[in-house]
Amino acid sequence: MEKQPNKFHALQLFTDTFSAETVHLTNEAVGIYIRLLSFAWTKNAKMFTNHHAYRICQCIDNKCKKKVDQILVEFFIRNGESENTTYWLHKRLVQEHQYLSDKYKSRSEAGRKGGLAKSDNASSKIVPPSPTPIPIPNKNIQSSFEQFWDTLKIKKGSKHLASKRFKVHCPNLDPVELAEKFNRYASSVKDIEFLAHVSTWINQRRFEDEENNKTIEIKQPDVFYNGIKLKLLGHYGDQIEYTDNNGNKYQKHKWNGKPIEKVT
Repeated sequence: MEKQPNKFHALQLFTDTFSAETVHLTNEAVGIYIRLLSFAWTKNAKMFTNHHAYRICQCIDNKCKKKVDQILVEFFIRNGESENTTYWLHKRLVQEHQYLSDKYKSRSEAGRKGGLAKSDNASSKIVPPSPTPIPIPNKNIQSSFEQFWDTLKIKKGSKHLASKRFKVHCPNLDPVELAEKFNRYASSVKDIEFLAHVSTWINQRRFEDEENNKTIEIKQPDVFYNGIKLKLLGHYGDQIEYTDNNGNKYQKHKWNGKPIEKVT
């Protein structure tokens, strides 16, 4: 990875968005996400590998690595891979870093021009403001969002937050076509636990690079209880539920590492 001094030491955290998008995570998972965000920002929002992520999160076993993989899949964008290495980007950080770079570059250029003007005793010229486009009526945007939302096959996350992100990023996009892009993305994710919230998917503008946004498919190993092979029923809160051929149910906590327990 290219080493370059970080231009911006402070990372602006949009607390409302962060809280809404991480409300389903455990405290440990939130800590992993914050570590990865901070690490990516110190690297000027450039891409990093999954091995960098494991090291920055101090992973010493596969259990920790799996937790890191879950955060990467949900909140970051895969940006290529080679052999056993996957490269990741956080699109919002890239946008924020570019915005700040352009902002300070513009200020620097304006200051340079101002200094030249003063040295030449030149009078300042007032540049007329660029015309502001007529805003799209809010009712039309909301109607488009409802069409988008109704077309979704899986509606994960907050509808209200997804509506806010839609107004910012998608006011001029075809809502049905946009929904179909999300449906194609959702169909490629085998485990709904790893599926990004609709608001996250929109906010990171994943619809712009749909083909490069294929989720890593992690093959789950067979699960046994006293020699009996179990089938996955689903994920419910902090529990994973299984069943056997006789209809008995089993549970396993996602994070505490305890073995599977028979329920009925």
